[in-house]
Amino acid sequence: MLNEYAYCPRLAYLEWVQNEFADSVDTVEGRADHKRVDRPSGALLPRSESGDVIHARSVRLSDETLGLTAVCDLVEAEGMAATPVDYKHGKAPDIPEGAWEPERVQVCAQGLLLRANGYECTSGVIYYVASKRRVTVDFDDALVSRTKQLLAEMWTMAERGEIPPPLVDSPKCPRCSLVGICLPDETNMLSVRGAIIKADDIRRLVPARDDALPVYVQTQGATVAKSGDVLEIKVKGEVIESVRLMDVSHVAVSGNVQVTTQALRELCERGVPITYFTYGGWFSGMTTGMPSKNVDLRYRQFAAASNPDRALAIAQQFVFGKVKNCRTMLQRNHRQPSDVGLAELDRLADLALVSSSMATLLGIEGAAATTYFAAFDGMIKTDDMAFDFRGRNRRPPRDPVNAVLSLVYSMLVKQVTIACLAVGFDPYLGFYHRPKYGRPALALDLMEEMRPLLGDSVCIGLINNGELTAADFIRRGVETALTDAGRKTVVLGFERRLDQLVTHPLFGYSVSYRRVIELQARLLARHLFDEMPTYPPFRTR
Repeated sequence: MLNEYAYCPRLAYLEWVQNEFADSVDTVEGRADHKRVDRPSGALLPRSESGDVIHARSVRLSDETLGLTAVCDLVEAEGMAATPVDYKHGKAPDIPEGAWEPERVQVCAQGLLLRANGYECTSGVIYYVASKRRVTVDFDDALVSRTKQLLAEMWTMAERGEIPPPLVDSPKCPRCSLVGICLPDETNMLSVRGAIIKADDIRRLVPARDDALPVYVQTQGATVAKSGDVLEIKVKGEVIESVRLMDVSHVAVSGNVQVTTQALRELCERGVPITYFTYGGWFSGMTTGMPSKNVDLRYRQFAAASNPDRALAIAQQFVFGKVKNCRTMLQRNHRQPSDVGLAELDRLADLALVSSSMATLLGIEGAAATTYFAAFDGMIKTDDMAFDFRGRNRRPPRDPVNAVLSLVYSMLVKQVTIACLAVGFDPYLGFYHRPKYGRPALALDLMEEMRPLLGDSVCIGLINNGELTAADFIRRGVETALTDAGRKTVVLGFERRLDQLVTHPLFGYSVSYRRVIELQARLLARHLFDEMPTYPPFRTR
């Protein structure tokens, strides 16, 4: 962590204080390079005046006076003299010092620990795996002083509990594994300190799309099992589908589907959630591994939710974003959008930002929903009377359009809940939706602005494109439900929409809607850490 602090104080805070971590190619390859030295071998004996030469790997040292703990990759000791050897994944830099400052500070810290444990230590070695080169680092007074200075600063940073600001337009950011959590350019643009950088200078530092995708299992009686590094879907003992575990973002099962203990344990260890839906499509729960260690974020979430003024300010942005996106949906898709209706949605969106209480905000949202759904039928462009829409209804849905809306909203709740957990939130404590047993209130909050864009748009597109027909629905009394084939069509349409690229209205780069959901959750986190004056809702153009 001292290495990280010397490299970027914000990175050290995220990893050390908030316990955030994300893998990258560099971190994975680095672990592979460390496999040999990570296996303890040899013993670093108490200092001795004998001439015995000792090579000890993975040596743990600590000293309370220094306030340091380290695991040295390798210690080469001869008698009373010891030299720490630190393995690095990359190539040796072509600079006068022979190694970058964070690496020199790290090996110097190991040297100070060896001194504190009674050894003579005047230098260390950094071994660069890629270039197979040893670089000797002398522990002169300047390096020792710098190491102690950084160590003191780091402890002060942690005790203060304030996250350092992001680096500005730094070349260090693109290769950083935590760049998607840190959001350096986005945070600097929306900073409470004022715009440090302009929108035109925002870099897209994470991939536009995710490599891993969800697995949906809807065949009744199916079993999800594990075989090596592969997830297998079986029906009556026969494998009907298989997918590599590394390609799975989460597993969604509906109705009577079993998941084996071995598969559950492996998915939890990999941080892959399993979500459960009823056969009718209601999101009923999920299984995850250990929750995020970022307790600081949840503390701030609970504090903000307990503050009526703070909670209202955040809720206003959720509703504002939702109403504006509803207006955009009508402009884009309605046969003849009403100027009066569009103006009313504009008025209600502005009122949401100045609402005086949560009750008033609820009334504004209700009025906006009435205006929006009164015009919803104009976005359905099919002559099939099965899709005649007369208003929103649910529990149970009584017509095909509402049946589709209920299912896509349920899948959207699932997607946002997963994003909340990934960021470190408690998804059950919201700012707008009040806590209720079993209800992921924060996920419902964050999905408000996404309902028109990811829920309604999927429903309208599937109907207008003829992907859904009356044959995809069945009636059970007053309830209308999707058939297995219809449900599969909706799932595929929803996932296709999540994978669609969109130009971010604030940052200007292309990103998938799946990424947008996580990005919005992380922007909310940055706001709760007082790095942004307000939460910026996602408003499509």
